[in-house]
Amino acid sequence: MTRRQLDIPVPDLSGKVALVTGASDGVGLHLASRLAGAGAEVILPVRNPRKGDAAVARIKERHPGAVVSLRELDLSSLRSVAALSADLLDANRPIHFLINNAGVMTPPERQTTADGFELQFGTNYLGHFALVSQLLPLLRAGHARVTSQLSIAANSGAINWDDLNWEKSYNGMQAYSQSKIAFGLFALELDRRSTAEGWGISSNAAHPGVAATNLLQAQPAVGRAQATVGGRLIRALGSRGILFGTPETAMLPALYAATSPDARGGRFYGPGGFQHLAGAPAEQPLYSRLRSEDDARRIWDVSEELTRSARTV
Repeated sequence: MTRRQLDIPVPDLSGKVALVTGASDGVGLHLASRLAGAGAEVILPVRNPRKGDAAVARIKERHPGAVVSLRELDLSSLRSVAALSADLLDANRPIHFLINNAGVMTPPERQTTADGFELQFGTNYLGHFALVSQLLPLLRAGHARVTSQLSIAANSGAINWDDLNWEKSYNGMQAYSQSKIAFGLFALELDRRSTAEGWGISSNAAHPGVAATNLLQAQPAVGRAQATVGGRLIRALGSRGILFGTPETAMLPALYAATSPDARGGRFYGPGGFQHLAGAPAEQPLYSRLRSEDDARRIWDVSEELTRSARTV
C-alpha cells in the first residue's frame, strides 16, 4: 500500500454526534470530514469563524449530504469553554464522539491564556480538561468515545510540577511536551475513572506521528512569522512519501482510536511505520511519561483546582 493509498475503514456513524476541536484546517479538518462522510453529525467548535465557514464548505463539497455546524470556542479562555458547554448542555443532545485535537506549539516567547496560564498548558490541556469536565453529562448519555491527540513530544521532557506555568524560566519545546504529557495522563485517567464510576465513557489517546501540519507553519498569533525550518523540511519529504506523513495520513491514528471496533479505552495509538513517524495506525506501548497512575491522579486534581479557581476570578 502506497502512502497515498493509506487509509482505514470507518463504520456507519449515522445518528451519531461528533465534536472535533481544531477542525478548521489540517488534521482536524480531515478528521471531521471523514466522520461526516461516515454519516455522523459533526460539530466544529472554532476560534476563527471565517476559517470555520471555509472548513464547512470543504466538507460539504466532498460530502454533499454532510450535516456539519459551527460553534464558537477559544480553548485559551475558560469563559469561552463554559459558554460552548452551556450551549451544548442546553441542547441536551448526547455526544457520541469527542476528538480533542486542537493545539498550539512552541511560541518563541512565553505567552499566557486569558486566564493567566502558560499558553500551551492552558490551550492544549487545561481548555480540553475543562471542556470534557463540563460536557460529562452529554458524554455519559452518548456512551462516548473520547480521543485526545498527543504528540511524540510526550515521549520526552517532564511535567514541571514546581512551575506549571513556566514563570521562572520558559522553554517552548519543554512547555509543549509538558502540555502533551499532562493531556495523555488525563486521557488515561478519564478512562480509569469512567470504568470505576460506571460512566460508560471510553477514553484513549493517539498521536499523529510527524507531518507538516499548521502547528509548524507561520503562526503570527503565537509570534512565529514564518514556517519553521523543520516544518518546511517535513512538508517537502512528507509530500514525497519519504519518512514523514501528511495531514491526510497523520489523522488516521486518531480516526482509528475514535471509531474502530478494535480500538479500546486506556490504550495509545499512533503510526506503525519507522520510528512511528508515519504509516498505518496501530496500538503502541505507552510512553514512559504516561505510565504513572499517581501522576495521572495528581494532574487531574491540580487541573480541577486550577480551572475552578480561574472561573471564580
